[in-house]
Amino acid sequence: MTANSSPQLWIYDTTLRDGTQREGLSVSIEDKLRIARRLDQLGIPFIEGGWPGANPKDVQFFWHLQEEPLQQAEIVAFCYTRRPQKTAAADPMLQAILAAGTRWVTIVGKSWDLHVTEGLKTTTRENLAMIQDTIEYLRSQGRRIVYDAEHWFDGYKQNPDYALQTLQTAISAGAEWIVLCDTNGGTLPHEITQIVTDVINSTPSDIQIGIHTHNDSDTAVANALAAVMAGAKMVQGTINGYGERCGNANLCSVIPNLQLKLGYKCIEENQLPQLTETSRFVSEVVNLAPDEHAAFVGRSAFAHKGGLHVSAVERNPLTYEHIQPEQVGNRRRIVISEQSGVSNVLAKARTFGIELDRNNPTTGQILQRLKALESEGYQFEAAEASFELLMREALNSRQSFFEIKGFQVHCDLVEGKETTNALATIKVAVKNKDILEAAEGNGPVAALDAALRKALMNFYPHIAEFELTDYKVRIINGHTGTSAKTRVLVESRNTHQRWTTVGVSTNILEASYQAVVEGLEYGLLLHSQAQAALSTSSSGN
Repeated sequence: MTANSSPQLWIYDTTLRDGTQREGLSVSIEDKLRIARRLDQLGIPFIEGGWPGANPKDVQFFWHLQEEPLQQAEIVAFCYTRRPQKTAAADPMLQAILAAGTRWVTIVGKSWDLHVTEGLKTTTRENLAMIQDTIEYLRSQGRRIVYDAEHWFDGYKQNPDYALQTLQTAISAGAEWIVLCDTNGGTLPHEITQIVTDVINSTPSDIQIGIHTHNDSDTAVANALAAVMAGAKMVQGTINGYGERCGNANLCSVIPNLQLKLGYKCIEENQLPQLTETSRFVSEVVNLAPDEHAAFVGRSAFAHKGGLHVSAVERNPLTYEHIQPEQVGNRRRIVISEQSGVSNVLAKARTFGIELDRNNPTTGQILQRLKALESEGYQFEAAEASFELLMREALNSRQSFFEIKGFQVHCDLVEGKETTNALATIKVAVKNKDILEAAEGNGPVAALDAALRKALMNFYPHIAEFELTDYKVRIINGHTGTSAKTRVLVESRNTHQRWTTVGVSTNILEASYQAVVEGLEYGLLLHSQAQAALSTSSSGN
């Protein structure tokens, strides 16, 4: 089936509304605008921006998009039906929806009679009137309607006749989309299939059905796929599965499963490779660590650790990969650890631009050194930059940018103050010159990092581009108390790359020193390689 003949599915992203209900997630107006524009770039056709009128942030968000519209996506305003015993035209909540200026509005109504009587404290008849009046009013104002049937599956199981009445009311009032919501996330795929089929058989053929699933049973993606296979044409979900409680259907899994496995068209074929970058972009903007083991887009999604796996995937990726990583913008990674074999070392070397011979004694020495260090507490699968430096040292190709000749750290802990003032003094040899520098910092590691940068800055001014972005400490053998070994992982980055280095010692400062020093050294190596490549390119021209 070609891309042009693939059946069209409509992806509806609710990261900016449902997704922001995740515990611990908070976004500014600027954050929401950045995410909306990235989703627009990805090719998402419907983007739910929030509930205008519910809070000032969402009101301003829609105002901004009126002034600077998206390129192709429909921005959608979200709202509940009017209040009981009111009229839609007199409801201020709906006036805010109209002021948002969107062509499409998603209206949520109650499907479960339990929620009508216990939640809304009204009658089932009045609930139907609320649905009808709200949709008819918005239609009279020129809006197109997506109707989200809240708690649809639970309501249908308890009272199917009434649940279907709510849908029929929405349809007769002018809703173009009917979206069935598994709001509590308790429905399983076989139930989704049966109930979606029942709905399609009970509604006019020109009405389009959508699906909105939550992940409380860890089946949100499976439920979304089951609904599509039963005839649903719209899937609502969020990037990275963000959402209240256990989250929503993860569009980073839904989209490639539908497009690559089931032959549906969700976004353009040339946009699909943006998926991994979009996932990581959104996690960065909302300030949540990316799920490294997420399907399709996680850093470990195509990572291979076992020696037999590595040798097999090197010969034929189909042996241990269900798709080509590049199809979703990800990449294959060979993980280095104490479980590694020669195949891991050879494959990893190639990713560093190093060609090793399996029969070269140095290859075996690198592997043995790796295993010895991992037994001491090092962890190179999380610190690939340190492993590259180890490999280059074994091959006598490790560049010497500087040499640490010694350092001292002095800390002043003042009772009653939250911060610890620290002073670090460091002696460094750079290009045959001994440099002695001192710097203060908020804690010993910050002071040490500042002193080292200060000593190197005149020789390597591009160090200013390096940023220490994460610092993790792990006690390896806690049963030995304060003399336990400590592993420190330091993540650094420049303007376009990230790398992680590791240090291990019974002295936390010594472990931190190792990781920080190697982090700066690796950054200098990357800069040197980039300059060499640029020089080669210029001379070639």
